[in-house]
Amino acid sequence: MSGAEDRLLYQDRQLMITVCAIPGPPSVALIGEIDATNSPAVAGALASCRQGAYIVVDTGRLSFIDVSGLRVLVMPTLPPSQRWIRLHNVTPYQRRLLRMMGWYYEPRAHHLPA
Repeated sequence: MSGAEDRLLYQDRQLMITVCAIPGPPSVALIGEIDATNSPAVAGALASCRQGAYIVVDTGRLSFIDVSGLRVLVMPTLPPSQRWIRLHNVTPYQRRLLRMMGWYYEPRAHHLPA
């Protein structure tokens, strides 16, 4: 995700989070690394841009994510009907980690403008 509408939502030495104001649910890009040092900030940043039933989170530019980061994105303690993060652009590495944790990634229907 890039463009004039991108707004910086969060940044630290490891990670940058941007949100793109597009029609429909907020579209968020995660760029860099998520671990135990910044996963609470990621959770807060994502919650701050939630406006409706869900947000779309692009994980394709994450170079690293640990279990604490996966928990933020997958919300395993919530029933599936209450999870408000929809993952987009999940890498094969991320899918493998999700499978290893027993959190199977199932793509949800959402369309991002080209």
